[in-house]
Amino acid sequence: RTQVAGAGAGGLVLVGSWGASRRRGRLRRGLTRAFVIDAIRSRWTAPGGYREFLVIAFPMILSTASWSIQHFVDRVFLTWYSTDALAASLPAALTNFVFVSLFLGMAGYVNTFVAQYTGAGRSGRVGPSIWQGAYLALISAGVGLLVAQLATPIFDLVGHDAAVRSNEVTYFRILCYGIGPLTLSTAMSCFYSGRGRTWPVLYVNVAATAFNIVVDYVLIFGHWGAPEMGMRGAAWATVGSATFTTLLFALLLMRPSYQREFAILSGWRFDRELFGRLLRFGGPSGLNFMLDILSFTLFVLIAGRIGRLELTATNLAFNINSLAFMPLIGAGIALSTMVGQRLGRDDPDAAEYCAWTGVHLALFYMGVMALAYTLLPDLFLLPYGVGAHGPEFDAARDLARQLLLYVAFYCVFDAVYMMFTAVLKGAGDTRFVMIASLLMGVGIMVAPPLIAVEWFDAGIFVVWFFICAYLVAGATAFYVRFRGGKWKRMRVIEA
Repeated sequence: RTQVAGAGAGGLVLVGSWGASRRRGRLRRGLTRAFVIDAIRSRWTAPGGYREFLVIAFPMILSTASWSIQHFVDRVFLTWYSTDALAASLPAALTNFVFVSLFLGMAGYVNTFVAQYTGAGRSGRVGPSIWQGAYLALISAGVGLLVAQLATPIFDLVGHDAAVRSNEVTYFRILCYGIGPLTLSTAMSCFYSGRGRTWPVLYVNVAATAFNIVVDYVLIFGHWGAPEMGMRGAAWATVGSATFTTLLFALLLMRPSYQREFAILSGWRFDRELFGRLLRFGGPSGLNFMLDILSFTLFVLIAGRIGRLELTATNLAFNINSLAFMPLIGAGIALSTMVGQRLGRDDPDAAEYCAWTGVHLALFYMGVMALAYTLLPDLFLLPYGVGAHGPEFDAARDLARQLLLYVAFYCVFDAVYMMFTAVLKGAGDTRFVMIASLLMGVGIMVAPPLIAVEWFDAGIFVVWFFICAYLVAGATAFYVRFRGGKWKRMRVIEA
């Protein structure tokens, strides 16, 4: 009886202890939840917090999402048109973008100049900054005409199937004619994005997207009396959309109040010193952008050397990933603007606070997209199958479904990579970004998969492993650079 009673008493002690432990666990969870909610509420309302970031970023995210929609619809139409057209579209577009990205990165860096001049209260230097971007666009237009003549030798060197190569040459050559308008519209959009007034950028891009979709549909398939132009129609629709965007921004910038405050018209003169600083800081930014695109382009071309099925599946996976990636570009522009404005008024601590705001929201967004790619891959592949059919497309879709698991893994690291890159560029630390991107792009994403395919006959999953490794390494490198704090002492505007 004594033993039983003792055992019963011990049981009561254990039950009581277990109940107290549960109460302590509930208390801890409640305190943690309250702490998180309070922290979110505090950062939401604070200067440089979530609300301010979203007010600037939301129109830019929708603007870059509109670019993504343009490319997405373009690829869907080409999928309906022919499998060869789809297979050719991404290599040709990426190869073209290698040349475009150099000038887009430099023209887009006008945003940092506008942001820092705005933060410093020197609005009269905004107009001249925009004009230096316009002079850069003139140079880019000439380069585009020259590069267009290299279309055939470039894709002969790539060595894809003859039917695919013919479409690649056509698409690439026409897209080169739009480099000038695209660069100019990018520079003019910085007048709004650099000052944190991003809604006009959204309105213009929505109008340009609608224009592009309609003209795409008409010219690719030959509707409403237009000739059926296929790949040529898709390319001319893209060039027309860039020109349309440029005209809309030009009309918006003609407001008399802009001339009085920002010297939009009177600042037209070529400023050698200002243009030199645009090249000094924007040049590495443009080269970094170009090297990133070049690395991805070479990656796609390497995948194409495995086979047409692998190339088509890679195209599908990258096109779907652009739905998540392109909004990050808009978020990065917004973060560069916020950081640049704080540094312009010599407040680096506030700039760091803004940086973490952008990182938090980008990680949340990409985490949601990663779950969607993992759990609902067929939802993203569905539009491609509406007008496409046959065993070739079915095999490509099945392979793309597996590649989306790789996308789901690396897109979280892509968020970190993009946001810390935006912070460093917003400060002027563009040379480090360029050098690091070059070393990692060649050393991780290009050389190893090329060796694996050419020497060891590696498959598509081995090749995709290296793109995951590249983004993990990039996210780590730029985080370490950010924590070092050197960017806080940098400025792109004159003292």
